[in-house]
Amino acid sequence: MEIRISGTVMDSIVDGPGLRFTVFTQGCPHRCPGCHNPETHDPLGGRIADTEDLLARMRENPLLSGLTLSGGEPFAQPEACLALALAARALGLDVWVYSGYTYEELLKRGGAARELLTACDVLVDGPFIMDQRSLELSFRGSRNQRLIDLAKTREAGEVRLWAPPVW
Repeated sequence: MEIRISGTVMDSIVDGPGLRFTVFTQGCPHRCPGCHNPETHDPLGGRIADTEDLLARMRENPLLSGLTLSGGEPFAQPEACLALALAARALGLDVWVYSGYTYEELLKRGGAARELLTACDVLVDGPFIMDQRSLELSFRGSRNQRLIDLAKTREAGEVRLWAPPVW
C-alpha cells in the first residue's frame, strides 16, 4: 500500500520509549504555529513510499521496541498507517501515534481512524500550542497534549493517561 511520507528514523529514542522506528507522514491540516516539523505540512510534499518496504526496514532491526507514526498528521492517511500498525503489532512491537486531533475528535471520525486507534497502544493527542510549550515534557511538545493509554481507555470507557513503567 502506498503512503506519502516526509521520512523515517530507524532508531529514534525521542518518539516514545525504547528504540523506535518512526515514520513521519506527509500532510497536515493543523499547521500549528511553531510546529516541530513544518516541512510535513504540504500534502503533496515528501515522497511516496510502500508500506511493505517500510515494514522490511523495521524487520532489519531486532532491537526495535516499537513503531511511532508521527507527522504530518497520521490520521490524514489512516488506511496506510493502519496497515503499518497492524504489521508492527504482528512483529511484537508496540505502536504509538501522534495526532493534532484530540482523542474525542478522532472517535467521531469512525472508520479507518477508529481502527487505527484500536491498533495503537498510545495516542499523543492535541495540537502543539506554542504558549504551552515545554522542553521538560517527555514525548510531547506542549502541556495540552496527552499521552493516552488506549487499551486502558477502552477498558475504562474514559481517557486514561499512559505512565512509564516503574523499574
